Amino acid sequence: MRVRVVGAGHSFMPLCATDGVLLQLDALEETLQIAADGRSAWAPAGWNLKRLTQALWELGYSLPNQGDVNPQSLGGAIATGTHGTGAHLGSLATFAEAFELMLADGSVVECSAHVHPELFQAQRLSLGLLGISLRIRVTLAPAFHLEEKIQRWSLAAAVEQFAEIALAHRHAEFFVFPYADEVILKTLQPTSDDGSFREPRAGEETAFRYCCEISRWLPSMTRAVQRQLMKFVPASRRVGPAHRIFPSERTVRFEEMEYEVPRGAGLATLCEVIQWVRRRRLAVTFPFEFRWTAADDIWLSPFNQGPTAAISVHQYARMPWTELFAQSEPILRSAGGRPHWGKRHTLAAADVLTLYPRAADFISVRNRVDPAGKFTNQHLAELFAL
Repeated sequence: MRVRVVGAGHSFMPLCATDGVLLQLDALEETLQIAADGRSAWAPAGWNLKRLTQALWELGYSLPNQGDVNPQSLGGAIATGTHGTGAHLGSLATFAEAFELMLADGSVVECSAHVHPELFQAQRLSLGLLGISLRIRVTLAPAFHLEEKIQRWSLAAAVEQFAEIALAHRHAEFFVFPYADEVILKTLQPTSDDGSFREPRAGEETAFRYCCEISRWLPSMTRAVQRQLMKFVPASRRVGPAHRIFPSERTVRFEEMEYEVPRGAGLATLCEVIQWVRRRRLAVTFPFEFRWTAADDIWLSPFNQGPTAAISVHQYARMPWTELFAQSEPILRSAGGRPHWGKRHTLAAADVLTLYPRAADFISVRNRVDPAGKFTNQHLAELFAL
């Protein structure tokens, strides 16, 4: 019988779908084990990032980086290459130093760069194909505070100056509505200011949901709605514990496709997709998101061929999204892009082997540890020709 493990079900692709057993590990009785030198910790793979980062904070530690939401399980976030922002910061998979893994035969093994190194290299971003992650040893940082600044910039200025901004801040990204000529620029910087944490302004998501509904019923109003909405984006500043500042409120449901393109092509590619949406006059209600991520050496990582720019294309879940993704994906692919595994994409097995030079090595390890395909589902079997 096939087995898949689900975390928060945050992925947009059917990574956890199964006709067999679906496991959830969040209730396993596990505890954090901080290393004596404080540089790493064994953490339960089934804990979600919100629970994990709060527990770490209470012990005086933070994760080196996070994405902008925190319901995902630690195991799921690492297995899919979830990432945040930062010119010199990699995905969460780069923080994994070792795994405690249950294999298809029921045995439990530990793997790291020095113990079962090939299994470790494949497991660093595995899509759950190799076994069940029980615990993961992750890199830690001393607990730190962040200062968040939100500013409204012109799109032209953001494109011209983003490289300078990204290199001057630990974290930087911007959001741009396709019909607006301004962006929402967000920067995060470590700070010694440990002032009281302020939750995001109440009502922002409600107002945005209302704007999305206007566009759903009156698509021709999308351009006017977005330009008007940007006028009410205020400059803001807040500080707080890193694990409270990183995540943002996300209550308006959406569909998402994200491609990681070579960093040097990122801004031009973003502008090309925006211009394509404008020419087609598509009613795209959500903003594009643009951020940088550092390179890594992980076999199935979309960041393993150099520093990248992540371009996220979103659409309100109650509006058509298939044409938007189908038509913008070739633009992102032609720029050398590779998709986030958990976001919408149309890769086939031949594409995987072409885009990921170490995919054959990954498949070889997978065939050795799970020859009967216990941890496979239909989507992954097609994706890797298993």
